[in-house]
Amino acid sequence: MLAALAATASAFVSPSVQTARVAAPKALVEEGAFVPDMERRNIMNLILLAGGVLPAVGGLAVPYVLFFIPRTKGGSGGGLPALTKAGDQVTFKGWLDSHQVGDRQLVQGLKGDATYLVVDGENGKQIRDYGINAVCTHLGCVVPWNKAANKYMCPCHGSQYDQTGKVVRGPAPLSLALAHISDTAGVVTFSAWTETDFRTGLNPWWR
Repeated sequence: MLAALAATASAFVSPSVQTARVAAPKALVEEGAFVPDMERRNIMNLILLAGGVLPAVGGLAVPYVLFFIPRTKGGSGGGLPALTKAGDQVTFKGWLDSHQVGDRQLVQGLKGDATYLVVDGENGKQIRDYGINAVCTHLGCVVPWNKAANKYMCPCHGSQYDQTGKVVRGPAPLSLALAHISDTAGVVTFSAWTETDFRTGLNPWWR
């Protein structure tokens, strides 16, 4: 009797409900097989974020940083053109046409440092084959040329250098740095001075 009633009752239950009852435990088992916890989700999110953001940031940041790094240090394999205050390249002809023998004027040299071009006249009017870095070796002031004293004289703390840039009075401990000058298709070009300093007979401190 009871069995007949149960069979009759089940006949009135919707097939979809019966299917749901069977599927529910199965679904719970499948979901329970792998349920990521919060820490694991955070790690996965960080990995996805790093994979998408870092390449984009690096692609923008690397060129920005490289922009401020000099393309060359003026080593033996290359050089940098001397530049005027306006950023124009200095040519031998243009410079000699506009400057007199004995002139010492500043241009932009290696690493962007102010550097003197010296016009000599002993063997005909020409630019001396080395430039003299104008940055004082004491505390970095730009040292002007004093024509009356025939010296470079630092206005900051009184250091003095002779006409080749050799230190003759402190507190500056070292002579002014040198750079080679060469002719590159008519352009005044600086390159690094790596050999012995002819003024002191020592290895260059700025190398």
